[in-house]
Amino acid sequence: MAFEIGVMTFGEVTKDPATGARPSPRQRVRDTIEQARAADQVGLDVFGVGEHHRSDFVGSAPSILLAAAAAVTERIRLTSSVTVLSSEDPVRVWEQFATIDLLSAGRAEIIAGRGSYTESFPLFGYDLQDYADLFREKLDLLLKIREQNPLTWNGRFRAPLVDADIAPRADGTTIPVWVGVGGSPASAISTGRLGLPMALGLLLGPITFHEQTVQLYRAAAAKAGYDAQALPVSINAHGFVGRSSQHARDVMYPYFAQGMMENNHQRGAGFALSRPVFDAQSSPGSGLLVGSSQEIIDKLLAYHELYGLTRAIIHIGFGGMPQQEHLEAIERLGTDVAPVVRREVAGRVVAAA
Repeated sequence: MAFEIGVMTFGEVTKDPATGARPSPRQRVRDTIEQARAADQVGLDVFGVGEHHRSDFVGSAPSILLAAAAAVTERIRLTSSVTVLSSEDPVRVWEQFATIDLLSAGRAEIIAGRGSYTESFPLFGYDLQDYADLFREKLDLLLKIREQNPLTWNGRFRAPLVDADIAPRADGTTIPVWVGVGGSPASAISTGRLGLPMALGLLLGPITFHEQTVQLYRAAAAKAGYDAQALPVSINAHGFVGRSSQHARDVMYPYFAQGMMENNHQRGAGFALSRPVFDAQSSPGSGLLVGSSQEIIDKLLAYHELYGLTRAIIHIGFGGMPQQEHLEAIERLGTDVAPVVRREVAGRVVAAA
């Protein structure tokens, strides 16, 4: 299985820590589409847009942004990162992503998650006490929609479906559905039992943070009769590829720290990130993917060896990094990092065969 490398964004509308200026939502939307085009042009494999329902993000409708990206790209896969499925209607999610699949000639994907930001639950009339049950039921429905049409289905949180014709269908045979997992053992086990690809989210912490998560996932998949080693696993982590190690840290830190403070305000206190802590989180043993091209190569290979990863998606620019710096990092990732990592991983696979 080839190793895939991509980028993602939340489309933050964050105050620039240097100038105090805040980009307009219109500019951030245009920036997002330009980032997708750039990622496609430099040969990256995946472009993702995350879902948030607040005025400091422009990603409340990722499917629309991904549809716009489909029109300006040719080969890159287009994914949500993530779709907060618990507060969505799976019928509508399918219709939207199947449409993206048609627009892009089969390049749509869905990463379905429970939602670490929870503003969408009251917004759409859901009770957070039903957090886990909502996700289980809605994932079940989404997978059944993917498998059959017309569909008869009954559940607790929405009206029943009786011989429902849910269209359009995928451009090809299917649309990949990944499950986003932040580290919950129960989430990893349930994803493994379903035999679905797992997208690991890592904000801060050691590179080994998800060791148990992956072990539980693969054990559950094997017990359910799946080839656990063949199931795709990705890491979604923050990062930046600089001209040098120092350049990468100097550019990323003020914006990342601003984003951690401003865009995480609903999560409470404790997100004031000092420079020494950031530098420690950028070290070889920590999760952030920030540094020179060679440092990113080394860390991605370390992630692959540790988890048997098949994909890495880097959240570049969190906190409203200027577009020029963002695009230059995408170019370095596609031209300097990705070819080396793919070649090294392919060599490891051949050697192990």
